[in-house]
Amino acid sequence: MAVKKQLVSRILLGAPLAVGVALASAALAQDAQQPAQRPSSVSTLNLPANPQLFGTALPSVVKATAIVNGEVITQTDIDQRLALLALGAESEIPAEELERVRQQVLRNLIDETLQIQAAKAEEIEITENDIDKTVARVAGNVKQTPEQMASYLKSRGSSIRSIRRQIMGEIAWRRLQAKKIESSTNVGDEEVQAVINKLNASKGSDEYRVGEIFVSANSSNEEKSLANAQQIYAALQQGGSFVGYARQFSEASTAAVGGDLGWVRPEQLPDVLATTVRQMRPGMLSPPIKVQGGYSIIAVQDQRKVLTADPRSAVLTLKQVSIRFPQGTTRAQAEPTVGRFAAATLNVGGCGGADKLAADFNAEVVESDQVKVRDLPPALQDMILEMQIGQATRPFGSIEEGVRVLVLCGRDEVDPTLPSFDQVYAQLNEERVNLRSRRYLRDLRRDAVIDFR
Repeated sequence: MAVKKQLVSRILLGAPLAVGVALASAALAQDAQQPAQRPSSVSTLNLPANPQLFGTALPSVVKATAIVNGEVITQTDIDQRLALLALGAESEIPAEELERVRQQVLRNLIDETLQIQAAKAEEIEITENDIDKTVARVAGNVKQTPEQMASYLKSRGSSIRSIRRQIMGEIAWRRLQAKKIESSTNVGDEEVQAVINKLNASKGSDEYRVGEIFVSANSSNEEKSLANAQQIYAALQQGGSFVGYARQFSEASTAAVGGDLGWVRPEQLPDVLATTVRQMRPGMLSPPIKVQGGYSIIAVQDQRKVLTADPRSAVLTLKQVSIRFPQGTTRAQAEPTVGRFAAATLNVGGCGGADKLAADFNAEVVESDQVKVRDLPPALQDMILEMQIGQATRPFGSIEEGVRVLVLCGRDEVDPTLPSFDQVYAQLNEERVNLRSRRYLRDLRRDAVIDFR
């Protein structure tokens, strides 16, 4: 479910509550030491000796884990984010990894608190309406109402308040960057033109769709940061979601978009990353690489030629014909029908024949356009690239989930064009903002008063 990759949570409880609980406990202990003949302070209430309780129990006392410039981060905050991280990874966090991940989550929560506090100091206002809009959009993306999403989160150890806090943090940091960093970041026209000239000169060379997870490091925490990066890499190798881990652990500004750097040429990357990317193929993941200010884990998601037509960039119109089998049908029982279905698809009669094919097999038909070849599973890409309009793929799928074919109804080739001046400017500006944002957050950490409990 998409919500698993988009949500992180936190709950902040004010210091007065924790202090109040402590004072109440101290008072009760003191009362317990007084002589028995002392009049009871509750005698006028006429309370029953063995009261019957109604409703649900109060939650256990939430203990502070850290206080950041006077603002409390609790163990509940950490537990709820851990639960959501497990949802994002679609698996439980291994027991041996739990403490390390817990510490990383605490660092993330501290950074988030610092970002919100810095935004408030700059008089950046984030209204409830701002947060409501984002909550509604996130819920809509997973076909839920905010109320349904709240129930979903609660059932998995989180809360809608946690999500609202996370959203506030993201909005605060984005607006703070716009005010403090983007407004003073300058990219010269000559720099943009130099990139465009290089693009023209590099026509036909390789460019890559790259994702990055960045873990900051300095002389005082070099070993610990490298160990964190290596453990993230190990989790990704075991099937962890790159997007999920980037959102939770990356300290680059691209964390909010799952670490996506977009399409880049190696020349646009730092030399050490450029060398690594050139040696990678789509689907590969790099171990942590030492870069300025920390370590980067790189994922190559796709590859193409600069300003050169790529068949996998073509946009398709497809009809999918699916036959389904009753629950419990065995492969042996289904094979005769699948065999007749496969034979019929060899001469489907074009896209118009898909409906007749469906009627003959009591199948479902779904039409979809604007499908990019590169977004299909690799095995289907290979088949589609060899097909003519009106042909169908070989049957694929499973007996349990349905056997289907794709009928090719149309193909629009995409002619790559040189990016515009504004597009190049935006990319250069984003890179510069990213670097300055890292430095700004580092300064916020340096100046913060953090009391760990």
